Amino acid sequence: MNTAERKPRKDAARNRERIIQAAGELFAEQGLEATLNGIAHHAGLGVATVYRHFPDKDSLLDTLFQEHLDDWQQLFEDGLADPDPWHAVVTVHERALELWQRNRALRDIVLRSPHAPKHSEQQRARLHPIAVELIERARQAGKVRPDATTQDFGVILIMVSAVMEAGRGVAPDLWRRYLRIALQGLRQEGASLEPLAVPAVAPEQMDELFMGIWKA
Repeated sequence: MNTAERKPRKDAARNRERIIQAAGELFAEQGLEATLNGIAHHAGLGVATVYRHFPDKDSLLDTLFQEHLDDWQQLFEDGLADPDPWHAVVTVHERALELWQRNRALRDIVLRSPHAPKHSEQQRARLHPIAVELIERARQAGKVRPDATTQDFGVILIMVSAVMEAGRGVAPDLWRRYLRIALQGLRQEGASLEPLAVPAVAPEQMDELFMGIWKA
């Protein structure tokens, strides 16, 4: 392959990455209402270039989801490499929620997009076996109560993500406190309690927090 043939391929790959990055930023800012035209403008590319790579918004959303799923799988696998089983459980939850916090589009894609059921199936197929191993390892170490299930930990992620959305403009790190509270409820009786990550919300912030919950 000569230099003239390689350059278009490099340009195409570079443009694709620009589109994906712009899409992540715009979906995070505008939610699923962001358009391909808007993404093209944000990426500094022509609309035709975007449509060459992604014929519709759904295909772009699916690509973003697959990239996020790769990130999630990596953090779950990193958890299995942690020698402390309970620390691994806490860290995996924190890192997963940090991914959501950095990119609001991820939460919308997973929970609200038209392809949410398909994405949920893909996520379950790739992550559930690792999550089961992560939780079972902590249970065998006497750190997780015997009646707790992997699904319980998944529900905690959804619950705490709602606190995160509500607290974005009020107390951005408040979710860390409630993650610790929720996880402590699934610890084996007699296990030592860990300090809560951040202080409680101030009384005067409660109205703003409730308003955020309704908007989330």
